[in-house]
Formats: sequence, structure tokens, C-alpha cells
Amino acid sequence: MSTFGLPSTLGRVLGIIYLNRRPMTLSELSEATGMSKTRMSQVVRELAELGIAEKVFTKGVRQDLYDVERDYYQIFISLFTETWRRMIRNNRRQEKRIYQELTELLNKGELSEDDQKTAEDFLQESRKHLDYFNWISQLIEFFDDDEVFRYLPRK
Repeated sequence: MSTFGLPSTLGRVLGIIYLNRRPMTLSELSEATGMSKTRMSQVVRELAELGIAEKVFTKGVRQDLYDVERDYYQIFISLFTETWRRMIRNNRRQEKRIYQELTELLNKGELSEDDQKTAEDFLQESRKHLDYFNWISQLIEFFDDDEVFRYLPRK
């Protein structure tokens, strides 16, 4: 999980459910990890947001049960794409703000010649950053659509 910038707790819970080979309740997970049910609820919710865990129904069981993705390839794709989506979302927002501020500054026409050149250089760099984020978005789609397996088949 640390490879993807995620807490090791997520990996522990993923591993516990995976190795038990059956869906588990928050109480069972709490007991297995020594963490509170509140923390387990947060961890399971984050795993679900990453697309690698889900609430499942089992007849006769009144507590919520949680299961995890069993396909290693899908786990990788989910972790990879969601981690990069978060990075893009945060950085793109900041980059758009910088781009807008630089554009407004340049349009005012109140800068010295040196400052004008510097602002134009930063604006050009900002465009490159936005292009880079768009490229990463395309890469994410390449994984999400399983297109990657056409070029690098599963073993």
C-alpha cells in the first residue's frame, strides 16, 4: 500500500479478508487487527472507494459483511488508477488556478518587460503541466478499459 501512498492499515485489512477466503464483519476485522470498529469502518470505506472491497449480503447474517477483490490484476489497476486520479484532481485544480492568475496578470499589461517574460514562461510551463495531467488521464483510461492487456497479457 505504501507504494501507492496509502496507509498500511488498508493492506492489512485487505490481506486479512483475502486470506480468510470469506467475507468478514467489522467486529471480526476489529478483533483480527486490534483496531476499533470505527477505524475498521473507515478502512473498509476507503477500500470500497478504491474499488477493491464491497459490502456483500449473506442470507441469515444480520451484520454487514465485507469482501475484497480476489483478482491481483484488478487490485493493481484499482489502486494505480485511483491513486493517480486523486493526484490529477488535486494538481489540476491548483494548476488551473495558477494558469488563470497568470493569464489575468498578463492581460492587465502592468508588468515590466522582464516580469512579462517570466510570467509568459510560467504560463507556458503551466500549459505543459495541464497537458501532462491529460496524458495521465488517458493512461488511466488505458488501464480502466483493460486495454493494457492487449499489449501486456495476463499470465
